[in-house]
Amino acid sequence: MSSNSFGKLFTVTTFGESHGPAIGCVIDGCPPGLSIAEEEFRTDLDRRATGKSRHTSQRREADEVEILSGVYEGKTTGTPIALLIRNTDQRSKDYGDIAQTFRPGHADYTYWQKYGIRDPRGGGRSSARETTMRVAAAVIAKKWLAERYGVRVRGYLAQIGEITPGSFDWNVVEQNPFFWPDAHEVSTLESYMDALRKSGDSVGARVNVVADGVPPGWGEPIYGKLDGDLAAALMSINAVKGVEIGDGFGVVAQHGSQHRDEMAIDGFASNHAGGILGGISTGQAILASMALKPTSSILIPGHSVNLAGEPVDVVTKGRHDPCVGIRATPIAEAMMALVLMDHALRHRAQCGDVGEMLPRIP
Repeated sequence: MSSNSFGKLFTVTTFGESHGPAIGCVIDGCPPGLSIAEEEFRTDLDRRATGKSRHTSQRREADEVEILSGVYEGKTTGTPIALLIRNTDQRSKDYGDIAQTFRPGHADYTYWQKYGIRDPRGGGRSSARETTMRVAAAVIAKKWLAERYGVRVRGYLAQIGEITPGSFDWNVVEQNPFFWPDAHEVSTLESYMDALRKSGDSVGARVNVVADGVPPGWGEPIYGKLDGDLAAALMSINAVKGVEIGDGFGVVAQHGSQHRDEMAIDGFASNHAGGILGGISTGQAILASMALKPTSSILIPGHSVNLAGEPVDVVTKGRHDPCVGIRATPIAEAMMALVLMDHALRHRAQCGDVGEMLPRIP
């Protein structure tokens, strides 16, 4: 299958299927000398993992990272870094009933049309299991960005169904299984998800991701726009159907006098553009948002056809998320970090001698 790699100077190639023996990635272009150890992957992989609460799929994978190459005596060598995670909790039998059927809302039909063959076990390559390796690769990107530039990438669940946070506190986000920024609403979300799961249905979600500390100048003006690459990266995540940068579609109702981010020597007056102008970072926070569709793996019967072209009703059994957005925050962070590191290296390669230009707006 083609197009399994992304990035130009910091390139990540992932491989493996949901119910295969292992998943993995190869990271090429990482600068040498970065300290990294296998235990450093644990935190973000745990944040992404299923089975951590009753509100996500109950598949429980160990997600133990093995560093196969590119690291010597605890430091990156500048050669390709190969990471491997062995699958330990597959239940391929859960998918026996759908091997001859196209699940509505899934990639079964499109994979069949493209390749003439598909792996029905958990969706095979189209499973969100693949995103585990994106999160693993981004552990390296996040660390390098933080050490070299002070960049911090973090996200949160901004909407689930029709529910939005009543207040916002970054300190609360990591203290609940939803990555929700309002501590007083967590119990409401739990009740909402319990009722949704009992009904056999699912719901969509919105995840926001923010990068602080990005210096001005990253990104390219035409085909390598920072916001263009970021939008493509977020859109590549399973179930994502919409991406916004800054105010996104909200700009439709704005006037130019409102939307333009006016400048003064002591800073920008606003950040409607999401920290990117002309495809290039402004030095403000990079703001992005993605909308995830409700998962189609539900217990409510749906109409479809089988391989023989006959009408069938489909009920998807097994372990599935009633809302994939609940554990999408670390994945959104990962994709933003990977894009930012790639652009940091690209900027350094072409414009590293330019230096800091004055005036510099904080």
